[in-house]
Amino acid sequence: QVQRVESGGGLVQPGGSLRLSCAPSRIVFRLYTMGWYRQAPGKQRELVAVITSGATTNYADSVKGRFTISRDNAKNTVYLQMNSLKPEDTAVYYCNASRSLVTGVRYEYWGQGTQVTVSS
Repeated sequence: QVQRVESGGGLVQPGGSLRLSCAPSRIVFRLYTMGWYRQAPGKQRELVAVITSGATTNYADSVKGRFTISRDNAKNTVYLQMNSLKPEDTAVYYCNASRSLVTGVRYEYWGQGTQVTVSS
């Protein structure tokens, strides 16, 4: 299921910064693990960063030290602060919300994607 929830993409020069936001509706946001994925042309979608409902974070090696994922449960919003951007960060970035119950049922939602282009 895809929701129109993302904002903040655009064109930026190498070394610049962008902040992506994702505000999904129709879920109990605080219960979900939130993640950012990206897909570059001709490549598979890959995990960029994830933050659990308990605020534990994990990052792809390629973005460690440059990107920061955070969440504001009061605003039902997850952010991806991207600094020191490189041309290889160019991709469509997707927001993901997931939750797995002890029963084995899994809920997962995707944003529509937002383009990030890093170029001079």
